[in-house]
Amino acid sequence: MAAKSAPPLFLEDWLRSVSGGGSSRNTSAAVSRNSSTSSARAIIQAWAELRDCLQHQSFQSRHLQSLKTLANSQTSLHVADPQAKLLLSILSSPDLSLPPQSYPLFLRLLYIWVRKSARPNSGLIDSAVEVLSILFLTQYVSNKSPALFSEGVLLLGAFSFAHSASESSKKDCLGLLCRLLAEDYQVLGSFGELIPDVLAGIGYGLSSSVNVHFVTVLDFVLSVWGKESGPPGSVCHGLMILHLMEWVMSGLSSFRSVEKVDTFSREVLETDKANYVPFAVVMAAAGVLRALSRSIVSGLGMDTISRLRRSAEDRIESVARELVSRTIEFTSSDNDLTDNLLLQSVSIALARTGAVSARAPLFICLASALLTEIFPLRRLYMKVLKPMHDSSAVPRINEVREHLESLTFKEAGAITGVFCNLYVSVDEQSQHMVENLLWDYCQQIYMEHRQVALVLRGKEDEVLGDLEKIAESAFLMVVLFALTVTKHKLNSKFSQETQMDTSVRILISFSCLEYFRRIRLPEYMDTIRGIVVSVQESDSACVSFVRSMPTYGDLTNGPDFSFLRKMEYVWTKDEVQTARVLFYLRVIPTCIARLPSPVFGDVVAPTMFLYMGHPNGKVPRASHSMFSAFISSGKDSDQDERELLKEKLVFYYMQRSLQEYPEITPFEGMASGVAALVRHLPAGSPPIFYCIHCLVEKAKRLCIEDFAHQADMWKNWQGESEPGKKILDLLLRLISLVDIQVLPDLMKQLAQLIAQLPKDGQNMILNELYSQIAESDDVTRKPTLVSWLQSLSYLCFQETSGSAASRKVVTEAKITSKQTPDLSRETSLNARL
Repeated sequence: MAAKSAPPLFLEDWLRSVSGGGSSRNTSAAVSRNSSTSSARAIIQAWAELRDCLQHQSFQSRHLQSLKTLANSQTSLHVADPQAKLLLSILSSPDLSLPPQSYPLFLRLLYIWVRKSARPNSGLIDSAVEVLSILFLTQYVSNKSPALFSEGVLLLGAFSFAHSASESSKKDCLGLLCRLLAEDYQVLGSFGELIPDVLAGIGYGLSSSVNVHFVTVLDFVLSVWGKESGPPGSVCHGLMILHLMEWVMSGLSSFRSVEKVDTFSREVLETDKANYVPFAVVMAAAGVLRALSRSIVSGLGMDTISRLRRSAEDRIESVARELVSRTIEFTSSDNDLTDNLLLQSVSIALARTGAVSARAPLFICLASALLTEIFPLRRLYMKVLKPMHDSSAVPRINEVREHLESLTFKEAGAITGVFCNLYVSVDEQSQHMVENLLWDYCQQIYMEHRQVALVLRGKEDEVLGDLEKIAESAFLMVVLFALTVTKHKLNSKFSQETQMDTSVRILISFSCLEYFRRIRLPEYMDTIRGIVVSVQESDSACVSFVRSMPTYGDLTNGPDFSFLRKMEYVWTKDEVQTARVLFYLRVIPTCIARLPSPVFGDVVAPTMFLYMGHPNGKVPRASHSMFSAFISSGKDSDQDERELLKEKLVFYYMQRSLQEYPEITPFEGMASGVAALVRHLPAGSPPIFYCIHCLVEKAKRLCIEDFAHQADMWKNWQGESEPGKKILDLLLRLISLVDIQVLPDLMKQLAQLIAQLPKDGQNMILNELYSQIAESDDVTRKPTLVSWLQSLSYLCFQETSGSAASRKVVTEAKITSKQTPDLSRETSLNARL
């Protein structure tokens, strides 16, 4: 809730909501308030019971229940002056013996009265203050109830804030409030759920129109977290301080309390007090900035506003600078818990504050917080793997899940936004340092998550799933930062070397986190496009990126990790590694023209051929696309060497592709590779002949196998094709693709294959050939194809007897001798052609 919105009626509930602390309290020590509201009849009856109590000077259990009914109806309940007078009369009656648990309820109802009344009676407030003074001198001394303490602080603060209260009553309330805080702050160490109420009371007190005890109350807020037996600091408490100070500063400015504003600035923002806890100071300063940014501070002059803003930013910067000096090397967040809290506080404070001046310590502090506290993957990985000998997974599950649901993690998007905004304006040295931290973090996450995934998958999938949710958000953070970097650095202001180095580092980082890319992200694609254009302009950048790809040995041997030594490593099941390799397989083709042939042969080819055998369909498809891209590429400086490598790779490509077909090799991928090699290899190249021979042999085996299992497979050529028919279809397409030197051999082998097919198969293929040749505009090869098809048709349609083997011998002889077909039998054929 912004300060310029409607002011909160009950400050403590607002603090709970804006800090993620919930809107209600569940503790036996506190006043219990349910979300449901009692009926009007029940409320009327409760007031009647209390009047009866006073009339008969007897407090029974039903009267306690009446108090609870009224307190539980806080949202809808209105306590008027007569009802407040009734409550005070019961509290001050010497003849009534009230149970200890009734006092917090009485104070709660008085609190509702003073907060909901437009102008509570001044004399009645004075009477209430006297009753409270006596109450805390008598009952509280003998029965130091935590609930009575918190309700007392809340009510005293509310009375001091009430406009109709007299100045003397306000001073008395603030004096009593300070005494309670000083003597019994230890209650907050044991009952943390009471902190919102106490802070709300303090907020009312700070906003009072009188100035007494202002510094004392401020000191308490900023120092209690470091006191012995005091409450432990937390992000939730820090957020309460932030929004409390936002509310207080907005109120002071609205009421033109210039003296208090100056005192606040001097005590909190301009003075470094040893007893102040840094995380509380940071949050208080952030609250001031938020109030200045989001409120209409009409009561303050522009000079005062500028001075406050500058002082608040200076205060946060001084804490951040000292923090960075201690934590910048602890990138795994293995340092002091106090520093961890401070990192979280600075990051959330800046996220909730909005725009701040670009200061290097803030930027570096945010980077450290993101890598160690917002996305503490490395710390979690260590804790997950460390107790693997322990059969109990509960601690691991709890810690990962707690972070996933934490306030810090939920603010990741806002923190990342501030982080990226600061990057553009800080000095170049800070930019470079943080870039290196981010890119190194990506490689560490890749290596460590790979280990964790191999160990946990199938055993502790819940933990692994939660870790990956955190990593997915870390991926988004890296993408947004990388996009900011590319927009800033990929321009003429920076040297070519800087641009190339930045592009390569980002590509490598993306490859490391590719496994966590679960959604379509425009920022990701925009960054990739910008980087690839940059890399395409430099041979050295292209080589540098390619050489960062894991080696064949690394891919097949698995990570060197003690937990994995007892496990059998299967590279096809390493999903994190597969995702990274897939990234390289998709990106390298975009700059393959810049890649020297030896680098492709030594670095890329082994991985490309290895992943052609991966069971995940998209991976071998990418491998085949890589092969096609290389075969289609040219590079003037090493053209001869490149052609030799292409021809060399074709032999293994055909073996690898057809060996895994149809189980793994995708037909479309292999078809694109074959089309590329017949188009781009020199005319009459031996690898093309080898390719055709391999395809024919594979088609022959598959067609015979398919026909043996499915006699009607030839009924529908255009339907769902069996593997053998797909190869045949590819061979038919090659008729129009291969060069003239290779065409005769293709025609011969294809004719021999077709002649061995059953009658239905021959008819289907001949019809396909008729259509293909008839539609051809190639005047060079069409006459030859027409003659060949006439001969093939004649051989297929002639009535022969004997086995397929004998028919094959006859066919080969006739095709080889190029017998002229009987033209009288081919009239219809010639007409169609």
